Amino acid sequence: MRFSGKVAVVTGSAQGIGLAIAKRLYDDGCDYVALMDINEEKICEAARTLDAEEKHAGGYQVNVADRESVRKAFTAIEEKYGKIDILINNAGITRDAMFHKMADDQWDAVINVNLNSMYNCCKCVVPGMRDRGYGKIVNLASVSAFGNLGQTNYGASKGGVIGFTKCLARDTARNSITVNCIAPSYVDTDMLRAVPEATMQRFLAAIPMGRLGKPEELAAAAAFLASDDSSFITGECLVVSGGSYM
Repeated sequence: MRFSGKVAVVTGSAQGIGLAIAKRLYDDGCDYVALMDINEEKICEAARTLDAEEKHAGGYQVNVADRESVRKAFTAIEEKYGKIDILINNAGITRDAMFHKMADDQWDAVINVNLNSMYNCCKCVVPGMRDRGYGKIVNLASVSAFGNLGQTNYGASKGGVIGFTKCLARDTARNSITVNCIAPSYVDTDMLRAVPEATMQRFLAAIPMGRLGKPEELAAAAAFLASDDSSFITGECLVVSGGSYM
């Protein structure tokens, strides 16, 4: 029960990696896990799969790209539970297109959800973490930051996440706040299952372990970085890729 007494927030946690992370934190003893997503019905249903009575987990409808929506939700959680110890910034979207065909709204949507949300959420929790002298922030990046076809918007957003993580880690290290990120490659989620079979085979061929990652494997990495087992690790980008980027 390594998260006993802790309050955590996981964004983009209605399904996939985010839900797996929320479940791991809940199973490992968090006093309360706040699950956030833009889809109210799905996020409330996801929270109830962890705790039907919603005493130790609850769902919050939040648009992480909207600063006021974020502020309201985080304020409500801190007022009710007194603190936020752990923030997992997982919310993200893709709007893939070759650059010459990419529309302005495809660029803007990805940057707003994947990168600006990091600022919005961290801006809400860092002051309290500084006051208490404790905090764990884990951001989800991607190996697409290192280059991928048809993902200039996504790659730019995830490259920004890595830079944001390292700079925020510098700013907060003296306050005993750790800030790290995880860069997964291809993970077995609903989003990835939608790609054509030929594309899937190309993905698998690029992974030395010969398989997709599992959401639970990402959750294990996030739980490590959110725990006191990683108390002397900050500003790092942990690549979880089955050997794709050695």
